[in-house]
Amino acid sequence: MIRIVLADDEDLIRGALAALLDLEDDIEVVAQASDGRAAVELARRHRPDLAVLDLEMPGWDGLAATQVLSRELGVPVVLVTRHARPGVLKRALAEGVRGFVPKTTSASRLAEILRDVHAGGRYVDSEIAASALTATSCPLTERELELLRYALDGHPVTAIAERAHLAPGTVRNYLSAAMTKLGAHTRYEAARRAWEEGWI
Repeated sequence: MIRIVLADDEDLIRGALAALLDLEDDIEVVAQASDGRAAVELARRHRPDLAVLDLEMPGWDGLAATQVLSRELGVPVVLVTRHARPGVLKRALAEGVRGFVPKTTSASRLAEILRDVHAGGRYVDSEIAASALTATSCPLTERELELLRYALDGHPVTAIAERAHLAPGTVRNYLSAAMTKLGAHTRYEAARRAWEEGWI
């Protein structure tokens, strides 16, 4: 029996997917969560064979949860997504994600993918892989990306500086450099572009 923790912030989708997977003779959804943090806690409690996570959830998203599930708990992760931004696949694979599947995948096909991943395989949807291969490479530094993550949440420069342990002037310089590289007029516009590309 393949024991699964399932996380998706949309109750209807999560419930329907759990019901469909439970129809499989060799798959059991042992716990469900609405965000990544709760999924991690459930995985600590239930010790599942796999975690199936929505990529985009409030709080801890699928990637944030993968950092703990895969690296600390050794639970293989399959991410499902409605729309994969180009740079996300590379980040997901770097975090140890074992499967990357669009939400348009049928439940029976997802069950096959879960069996393959449980047996040690990997799966990346061909359309997602193609879009990742043709994506533009990121011109930003790690520090610029870090500060744009804060800017995306709408934090003012002083709050960003405090969180990043930098002087406000230094933050402005980094954000200005990122805006120039991306041809953006505001830090939020730059952050949004970086998010759309999957860099943050």
